[in-house]
Amino acid sequence: MSRSDAMQILNAGIKSTMPANFVSKFVKKNCLICANRTYKISDYDHIWLVAMGKAADTMAKSVHSIINSAGGLVIIPKNHVTQFHNKKFQTIKAGHPTPNKNSVHAAKKIISFLQNTGKSDLVIFLVSGGSSALVCAPFGIGLSQKIAITKTLLASGASISEINAIRKHLSAIKGGRLLESLQCPAISYVMSDVVGDDLGSIGSGITYCDKSTFSECLGIISKYKLAQKIPRIALKMLQNGVAGKIPETPKRPKIPNQIIATNSDCLGIMAKKAKSLGYCTKIYSGVSGDVRLAVKRILQKTNLKKNNCLIFGGETTVRLAGNGKGGRNQELVLHMISNLKQNAIVASVGTDGIDGNTKHAGAMFDRKISKHITKPYLQNNDSSLFFKKFGGLITTGPTHSNLLDVGLVLL
Repeated sequence: MSRSDAMQILNAGIKSTMPANFVSKFVKKNCLICANRTYKISDYDHIWLVAMGKAADTMAKSVHSIINSAGGLVIIPKNHVTQFHNKKFQTIKAGHPTPNKNSVHAAKKIISFLQNTGKSDLVIFLVSGGSSALVCAPFGIGLSQKIAITKTLLASGASISEINAIRKHLSAIKGGRLLESLQCPAISYVMSDVVGDDLGSIGSGITYCDKSTFSECLGIISKYKLAQKIPRIALKMLQNGVAGKIPETPKRPKIPNQIIATNSDCLGIMAKKAKSLGYCTKIYSGVSGDVRLAVKRILQKTNLKKNNCLIFGGETTVRLAGNGKGGRNQELVLHMISNLKQNAIVASVGTDGIDGNTKHAGAMFDRKISKHITKPYLQNNDSSLFFKKFGGLITTGPTHSNLLDVGLVLL
Protein backbone atom coordinates (compact mmCIF):
# COMPACT_ATOMS: atom_id res chain seq x y z
CA MET A 1 0.00 0.00 0.00
CA SER A 2 1.10 3.59 -0.56
CA ARG A 3 -0.32 7.09 -0.13
CA SER A 4 0.38 7.66 -3.81
CA ASP A 5 -1.89 4.76 -4.76
CA ALA A 6 -4.60 6.02 -2.41
CA MET A 7 -4.50 9.53 -3.90
CA GLN A 8 -4.62 8.15 -7.44
CA ILE A 9 -7.76 6.19 -6.56
CA LEU A 10 -9.40 9.18 -4.84
CA ASN A 11 -8.51 11.54 -7.67
CA ALA A 12 -9.96 9.13 -10.22
CA GLY A 13 -13.22 9.23 -8.29
CA ILE A 14 -13.35 13.00 -7.96
CA LYS A 15 -12.52 13.58 -11.63
CA SER A 16 -15.23 11.12 -12.66
CA THR A 17 -17.91 13.33 -11.09
CA MET A 18 -17.50 16.14 -13.63
CA PRO A 19 -20.68 16.65 -15.72
CA ALA A 20 -18.76 16.53 -19.01
CA ASN A 21 -18.23 12.81 -18.36
CA PHE A 22 -21.91 11.91 -18.53
CA VAL A 23 -24.01 14.76 -20.01
CA SER A 24 -23.33 13.64 -23.58
CA LYS A 25 -25.17 10.36 -22.89
CA PHE A 26 -28.41 12.31 -22.60
CA VAL A 27 -27.79 15.52 -24.55
CA LYS A 28 -27.19 15.17 -28.29
CA LYS A 29 -26.74 17.81 -30.95
CA ASN A 30 -30.22 17.24 -32.38
CA CYS A 31 -32.15 15.71 -29.50
CA LEU A 32 -32.49 15.26 -25.76
CA ILE A 33 -33.08 11.97 -23.96
CA CYS A 34 -34.93 12.11 -20.65
CA ALA A 35 -36.85 9.42 -18.77
CA ASN A 36 -36.84 7.10 -21.81
CA ARG A 37 -38.29 9.78 -24.08
CA THR A 38 -36.61 11.63 -26.95
CA TYR A 39 -37.16 15.36 -27.54
CA LYS A 40 -36.22 16.82 -30.92
CA ILE A 41 -34.50 20.17 -30.51
CA SER A 42 -36.01 21.39 -33.80
CA ASP A 43 -39.50 21.14 -32.24
CA TYR A 44 -38.89 24.16 -30.00
CA ASP A 45 -38.46 27.90 -30.65
CA HIS A 46 -35.96 28.33 -27.82
CA ILE A 47 -34.23 26.03 -25.36
CA TRP A 48 -33.43 27.60 -22.00
CA LEU A 49 -31.24 26.30 -19.17
CA VAL A 50 -32.01 26.80 -15.49
CA ALA A 51 -29.11 25.35 -13.50
CA MET A 52 -28.85 25.26 -9.73
CA GLY A 53 -26.47 23.60 -7.29
CA LYS A 54 -22.78 23.02 -6.70
CA ALA A 55 -22.41 21.68 -10.25
CA ALA A 56 -24.69 24.28 -11.88
CA ASP A 57 -21.98 26.07 -13.83
CA THR A 58 -20.23 22.93 -15.07
CA MET A 59 -23.54 21.28 -15.98
CA ALA A 60 -24.69 24.37 -17.90
CA LYS A 61 -21.33 24.63 -19.64
CA SER A 62 -21.44 20.98 -20.71
CA VAL A 63 -25.03 21.13 -22.01
CA HIS A 64 -24.59 24.48 -23.77
CA SER A 65 -21.43 23.24 -25.52
CA ILE A 66 -23.54 20.57 -27.22
CA ILE A 67 -26.82 22.32 -28.08
CA ASN A 68 -26.00 26.06 -27.99
CA SER A 69 -29.05 27.00 -25.94
CA ALA A 70 -30.74 30.42 -25.97
CA GLY A 71 -29.47 31.26 -22.47
CA GLY A 72 -30.74 31.04 -18.92
CA LEU A 73 -29.86 31.19 -15.23
CA VAL A 74 -27.03 29.60 -13.24
CA ILE A 75 -27.22 29.53 -9.42
CA ILE A 76 -23.99 28.54 -7.63
CA PRO A 77 -22.57 28.86 -4.07
CA LYS A 78 -21.22 32.28 -3.12
CA ASN A 79 -17.64 31.02 -2.68
CA HIS A 80 -17.46 29.44 -6.16
CA VAL A 81 -15.54 31.05 -9.00
CA THR A 82 -17.74 30.28 -11.98
CA GLN A 83 -16.44 27.86 -14.60
CA PHE A 84 -18.93 29.09 -17.21
CA HIS A 85 -18.69 32.51 -18.84
CA ASN A 86 -21.38 33.35 -21.39
CA LYS A 87 -23.32 36.59 -21.91
CA LYS A 88 -26.52 34.65 -22.57
CA PHE A 89 -26.57 33.50 -18.96
CA GLN A 90 -27.02 35.29 -15.66
CA THR A 91 -25.07 33.79 -12.78
CA ILE A 92 -26.29 34.32 -9.22
CA LYS A 93 -24.11 33.42 -6.25
CA ALA A 94 -26.18 32.43 -3.24
CA GLY A 95 -25.81 31.03 0.28
CA HIS A 96 -24.73 27.50 1.17
CA PRO A 97 -25.10 25.43 3.38
CA THR A 98 -27.57 27.96 4.80
CA PRO A 99 -29.62 30.25 2.53
CA ASN A 100 -29.12 34.02 2.37
CA LYS A 101 -30.83 37.00 0.70
CA ASN A 102 -29.36 36.01 -2.64
CA SER A 103 -30.99 32.59 -2.28
CA VAL A 104 -34.36 34.34 -2.08
CA HIS A 105 -33.36 36.57 -5.01
CA ALA A 106 -32.43 33.47 -7.03
CA ALA A 107 -35.86 31.91 -6.39
CA LYS A 108 -37.61 35.09 -7.52
CA LYS A 109 -35.48 35.30 -10.67
CA ILE A 110 -36.23 31.68 -11.59
CA ILE A 111 -39.98 32.18 -11.07
CA SER A 112 -39.96 35.34 -13.21
CA PHE A 113 -37.87 33.61 -15.87
CA LEU A 114 -40.26 30.66 -16.09
CA GLN A 115 -43.30 32.94 -16.26
CA ASN A 116 -41.82 34.73 -19.28
CA THR A 117 -41.02 31.70 -21.42
CA GLY A 118 -43.02 31.07 -24.60
CA LYS A 119 -45.38 28.12 -25.00
CA SER A 120 -43.20 26.75 -27.82
CA ASP A 121 -40.03 26.90 -25.73
CA LEU A 122 -38.38 24.14 -23.70
CA VAL A 123 -36.74 24.59 -20.30
CA ILE A 124 -33.97 22.22 -19.25
CA PHE A 125 -33.49 22.20 -15.50
CA LEU A 126 -30.03 21.14 -14.31
CA VAL A 127 -30.16 20.18 -10.64
CA SER A 128 -27.30 19.20 -8.34
CA GLY A 129 -26.58 19.06 -4.61
CA GLY A 130 -26.80 22.35 -2.76
CA SER A 131 -29.93 23.54 -4.55
CA SER A 132 -31.97 23.40 -1.33
CA ALA A 133 -30.01 26.27 0.21
CA LEU A 134 -29.14 28.13 -3.00
CA VAL A 135 -32.76 28.61 -4.07
CA CYS A 136 -35.01 29.61 -1.19
CA ALA A 137 -38.59 30.89 -0.93
CA PRO A 138 -39.73 30.65 2.71
CA PHE A 139 -43.43 29.83 3.14
CA GLY A 140 -45.16 31.20 6.25
CA ILE A 141 -41.87 32.13 7.89
CA GLY A 142 -39.11 34.70 7.33
CA LEU A 143 -35.62 34.15 5.91
CA SER A 144 -33.97 34.53 9.33
CA GLN A 145 -36.23 31.81 10.70
CA LYS A 146 -35.50 29.56 7.71
CA ILE A 147 -31.77 30.06 8.33
CA ALA A 148 -32.16 29.20 12.03
CA ILE A 149 -34.09 26.02 11.18
CA THR A 150 -31.50 24.97 8.60
CA LYS A 151 -28.62 25.44 11.05
CA THR A 152 -30.46 23.50 13.75
CA LEU A 153 -31.24 20.63 11.39
CA LEU A 154 -27.66 20.45 10.09
CA ALA A 155 -26.34 20.14 13.65
CA SER A 156 -28.98 17.65 14.79
CA GLY A 157 -27.67 14.52 13.09
CA ALA A 158 -30.74 14.30 10.85
CA SER A 159 -30.26 12.73 7.42
CA ILE A 160 -30.40 14.88 4.29
CA SER A 161 -33.79 13.32 3.43
CA GLU A 162 -35.16 14.28 6.84
CA ILE A 163 -33.74 17.79 6.57
CA ASN A 164 -35.21 18.23 3.11
CA ALA A 165 -38.63 16.96 4.19
CA ILE A 166 -38.91 19.89 6.58
CA ARG A 167 -37.40 22.32 4.05
CA LYS A 168 -40.03 21.31 1.49
CA HIS A 169 -42.92 21.89 3.86
CA LEU A 170 -41.68 25.37 4.75
CA SER A 171 -41.06 26.39 1.14
CA ALA A 172 -43.12 27.93 -1.66
CA ILE A 173 -41.02 26.27 -4.39
CA LYS A 174 -39.54 22.99 -3.15
CA GLY A 175 -41.14 19.60 -3.59
CA GLY A 176 -42.21 20.52 -7.13
CA ARG A 177 -43.98 23.78 -6.26
CA LEU A 178 -41.57 25.73 -8.46
CA LEU A 179 -43.21 24.19 -11.53
CA GLU A 180 -46.43 26.09 -10.84
CA SER A 181 -44.72 29.01 -12.61
CA LEU A 182 -43.89 26.97 -15.71
CA GLN A 183 -45.42 28.21 -18.98
CA CYS A 184 -43.89 25.69 -21.39
CA PRO A 185 -42.67 22.07 -21.57
CA ALA A 186 -39.64 21.18 -19.45
CA ILE A 187 -37.33 18.34 -18.51
CA SER A 188 -34.89 17.99 -15.65
CA TYR A 189 -31.42 16.42 -15.50
CA VAL A 190 -30.30 15.62 -11.98
CA MET A 191 -27.00 14.70 -10.31
CA SER A 192 -27.73 12.65 -7.20
CA ASP A 193 -26.21 13.75 -3.91
CA VAL A 194 -28.40 11.57 -1.70
CA VAL A 195 -28.07 7.93 -0.67
CA GLY A 196 -30.70 5.92 -2.53
CA ASP A 197 -30.97 8.50 -5.34
CA ASP A 198 -34.47 9.63 -4.33
CA LEU A 199 -35.56 12.40 -6.72
CA GLY A 200 -37.79 13.83 -4.00
CA SER A 201 -34.76 14.47 -1.78
CA ILE A 202 -32.21 15.77 -4.31
CA GLY A 203 -32.41 19.55 -4.18
CA SER A 204 -35.51 19.05 -2.02
CA GLY A 205 -37.31 17.72 -5.09
CA ILE A 206 -37.50 21.19 -6.59
CA THR A 207 -38.38 19.91 -10.08
CA TYR A 208 -40.02 16.68 -8.96
CA CYS A 209 -42.62 16.13 -6.23
CA ASP A 210 -42.70 15.14 -2.58
CA LYS A 211 -43.60 11.88 -0.89
CA SER A 212 -43.08 13.20 2.65
CA THR A 213 -45.87 14.72 4.73
CA PHE A 214 -46.43 17.37 7.39
CA SER A 215 -47.01 14.53 9.85
CA GLU A 216 -43.61 13.00 9.05
CA CYS A 217 -42.00 16.41 9.57
CA LEU A 218 -43.38 16.58 13.10
CA GLY A 219 -42.03 13.07 13.63
CA ILE A 220 -38.55 14.25 12.63
CA ILE A 221 -38.83 17.21 15.01
CA SER A 222 -39.73 14.79 17.80
CA LYS A 223 -37.05 12.22 16.87
CA TYR A 224 -34.23 14.75 17.26
CA LYS A 225 -35.88 16.69 20.13
CA LEU A 226 -35.97 19.95 18.17
CA ALA A 227 -39.34 21.36 19.26
CA GLN A 228 -37.69 23.86 21.61
CA LYS A 229 -34.84 24.63 19.22
CA ILE A 230 -36.70 25.82 16.12
CA PRO A 231 -38.78 29.02 15.81
CA ARG A 232 -42.28 28.58 17.24
CA ILE A 233 -43.90 29.90 14.06
CA ALA A 234 -42.26 27.13 12.01
CA LEU A 235 -43.54 24.47 14.39
CA LYS A 236 -47.00 26.04 14.17
CA MET A 237 -46.85 25.91 10.35
CA LEU A 238 -46.12 22.20 10.43
CA GLN A 239 -48.89 21.60 12.96
CA ASN A 240 -51.33 23.56 10.77
CA GLY A 241 -50.32 21.33 7.87
CA VAL A 242 -51.12 18.20 9.87
CA ALA A 243 -54.50 19.75 10.73
CA GLY A 244 -55.22 20.27 7.03
CA LYS A 245 -55.11 24.06 7.21
CA ILE A 246 -52.23 24.20 4.68
CA PRO A 247 -52.15 22.22 1.40
CA GLU A 248 -49.73 19.32 1.15
CA THR A 249 -46.78 19.39 -1.26
CA PRO A 250 -47.37 18.00 -4.82
CA LYS A 251 -47.43 14.21 -4.84
CA ARG A 252 -47.03 13.62 -8.58
CA PRO A 253 -44.22 14.89 -10.86
CA LYS A 254 -45.28 17.48 -13.44
CA ILE A 255 -42.28 17.00 -15.76
CA PRO A 256 -39.83 14.16 -16.59
CA ASN A 257 -36.78 13.93 -14.33
CA GLN A 258 -33.64 11.99 -15.25
CA ILE A 259 -30.83 11.11 -12.84
CA ILE A 260 -27.68 11.31 -14.95
CA ALA A 261 -24.97 10.51 -12.37
CA THR A 262 -24.77 8.82 -8.97
CA ASN A 263 -22.26 7.98 -6.27
CA SER A 264 -22.17 4.40 -7.57
CA ASP A 265 -20.83 5.65 -10.90
CA CYS A 266 -17.99 7.28 -9.02
CA LEU A 267 -17.23 4.16 -6.93
CA GLY A 268 -17.05 2.07 -10.09
CA ILE A 269 -14.34 4.31 -11.54
CA MET A 270 -12.38 4.19 -8.27
CA ALA A 271 -12.57 0.39 -8.16
CA LYS A 272 -11.34 0.18 -11.74
CA LYS A 273 -8.35 2.35 -10.82
CA ALA A 274 -7.59 0.30 -7.70
CA LYS A 275 -7.63 -2.93 -9.71
CA SER A 276 -5.26 -1.42 -12.27
CA LEU A 277 -2.83 -0.73 -9.41
CA GLY A 278 -2.91 -4.39 -8.39
CA TYR A 279 -5.36 -4.39 -5.49
CA CYS A 280 -8.05 -6.96 -4.80
CA THR A 281 -10.98 -4.58 -4.70
CA LYS A 282 -14.44 -4.56 -3.16
CA ILE A 283 -17.15 -1.86 -3.25
CA TYR A 284 -19.41 -0.93 -0.34
CA SER A 285 -22.05 1.60 -1.42
CA GLY A 286 -24.89 3.30 0.41
CA VAL A 287 -22.94 4.25 3.52
CA SER A 288 -25.28 6.37 5.64
CA GLY A 289 -26.50 7.16 9.14
CA ASP A 290 -24.57 8.06 12.26
CA VAL A 291 -20.85 8.13 11.54
CA ARG A 292 -19.98 5.83 14.44
CA LEU A 293 -22.37 3.11 13.27
CA ALA A 294 -21.25 3.60 9.66
CA VAL A 295 -17.63 3.01 10.70
CA LYS A 296 -18.58 -0.32 12.32
CA ARG A 297 -20.26 -1.42 9.09
CA ILE A 298 -17.29 -0.35 6.97
CA LEU A 299 -14.87 -2.25 9.24
CA GLN A 300 -17.01 -5.39 8.92
CA LYS A 301 -16.66 -5.13 5.12
CA THR A 302 -12.90 -4.60 5.25
CA ASN A 303 -10.57 -7.47 4.32
CA LEU A 304 -7.48 -7.01 6.50
CA LYS A 305 -5.15 -8.97 4.21
CA LYS A 306 -2.41 -7.26 2.21
CA ASN A 307 -3.12 -5.76 -1.21
CA ASN A 308 -6.81 -5.39 -0.47
CA CYS A 309 -8.80 -2.23 -1.12
CA LEU A 310 -12.30 -1.42 0.08
CA ILE A 311 -13.95 1.41 -1.84
CA PHE A 312 -16.92 2.94 -0.04
CA GLY A 313 -19.32 5.79 -0.64
CA GLY A 314 -22.42 7.56 0.62
CA GLU A 315 -22.92 10.20 3.28
CA THR A 316 -22.88 9.91 7.06
CA THR A 317 -24.34 12.23 9.67
CA VAL A 318 -22.69 13.70 12.73
CA ARG A 319 -24.60 14.86 15.78
CA LEU A 320 -22.67 17.80 17.15
CA ALA A 321 -21.92 17.49 20.86
CA GLY A 322 -18.74 19.60 21.08
CA ASN A 323 -17.71 22.95 19.63
CA GLY A 324 -15.14 21.72 17.12
CA LYS A 325 -15.34 22.28 13.36
CA GLY A 326 -15.80 18.59 12.71
CA GLY A 327 -16.33 17.48 9.13
CA ARG A 328 -18.12 14.14 8.66
CA ASN A 329 -15.38 12.71 6.42
CA GLN A 330 -12.63 13.71 8.82
CA GLU A 331 -14.59 12.32 11.76
CA LEU A 332 -15.17 9.05 9.89
CA VAL A 333 -11.45 8.63 9.21
CA LEU A 334 -10.60 9.42 12.85
CA HIS A 335 -13.09 6.82 14.11
CA MET A 336 -11.69 4.31 11.62
CA ILE A 337 -8.02 4.63 12.51
CA SER A 338 -8.74 4.42 16.22
CA ASN A 339 -10.66 1.15 15.71
CA LEU A 340 -8.43 -0.60 13.17
CA LYS A 341 -6.33 -3.48 14.49
CA GLN A 342 -3.44 -2.89 12.08
CA ASN A 343 -1.86 -0.21 9.95
CA ALA A 344 -3.85 0.76 6.88
CA ILE A 345 -4.45 3.82 4.75
CA VAL A 346 -7.91 5.23 5.41
CA ALA A 347 -9.34 8.16 3.48
CA SER A 348 -12.70 9.83 2.98
CA VAL A 349 -13.57 12.98 1.03
CA GLY A 350 -16.57 14.93 -0.17
CA THR A 351 -16.71 14.91 -3.96
CA ASP A 352 -17.83 18.56 -3.78
CA GLY A 353 -14.53 19.46 -2.08
CA ILE A 354 -16.28 20.52 1.12
CA ASP A 355 -16.38 18.66 4.43
CA GLY A 356 -18.83 20.22 6.87
CA ASN A 357 -17.84 23.65 8.17
CA THR A 358 -14.17 23.18 7.31
CA LYS A 359 -12.15 24.34 4.32
CA HIS A 360 -11.06 20.79 3.58
CA ALA A 361 -12.51 18.00 1.44
CA GLY A 362 -11.68 15.28 3.95
CA ALA A 363 -8.70 13.41 5.36
CA MET A 364 -6.27 10.54 4.85
CA PHE A 365 -4.25 8.74 7.52
CA ASP A 366 -1.83 5.85 7.11
CA ARG A 367 -1.51 4.26 10.53
CA LYS A 368 -3.62 3.15 13.47
CA ILE A 369 -3.60 5.29 16.59
CA SER A 370 -4.69 4.62 20.18
CA LYS A 371 -8.18 5.60 21.31
CA HIS A 372 -6.93 7.64 24.25
CA ILE A 373 -5.34 10.07 21.77
CA THR A 374 -8.38 10.33 19.47
CA LYS A 375 -11.08 10.33 22.15
CA PRO A 376 -10.95 14.03 23.16
CA TYR A 377 -11.01 15.13 19.52
CA LEU A 378 -14.03 12.95 18.78
CA GLN A 379 -15.84 14.05 21.93
CA ASN A 380 -15.45 17.67 20.87
CA ASN A 381 -16.25 16.97 17.18
CA ASP A 382 -12.81 18.38 16.44
CA SER A 383 -11.38 15.83 14.02
CA SER A 384 -10.18 18.70 11.87
CA LEU A 385 -7.86 19.88 14.66
CA PHE A 386 -6.49 16.34 15.04
CA PHE A 387 -5.51 16.14 11.36
CA LYS A 388 -4.14 19.66 11.42
CA LYS A 389 -1.87 18.59 14.28
CA PHE A 390 -0.90 15.11 13.04
CA GLY A 391 -1.23 15.59 9.27
CA GLY A 392 -3.62 14.10 6.76
CA LEU A 393 -5.96 16.91 5.67
CA ILE A 394 -7.05 16.81 2.02
CA THR A 395 -7.86 20.15 0.43
CA THR A 396 -9.23 20.40 -3.09
CA GLY A 397 -11.33 23.54 -3.03
CA PRO A 398 -14.82 23.47 -4.61
CA THR A 399 -14.90 20.83 -7.36
CA HIS A 400 -18.04 22.21 -9.09
CA SER A 401 -19.59 18.78 -8.74
CA ASN A 402 -21.30 16.69 -6.06
CA LEU A 403 -21.90 12.94 -5.92
CA LEU A 404 -21.77 12.43 -2.14
CA ASP A 405 -18.66 11.21 -0.29
CA VAL A 406 -16.13 8.59 -1.33
CA GLY A 407 -13.48 6.78 0.64
CA LEU A 408 -11.17 3.80 0.86
CA VAL A 409 -9.34 1.43 3.14
CA LEU A 410 -6.05 0.33 1.59
CA LEU A 411 -3.82 -2.46 2.89
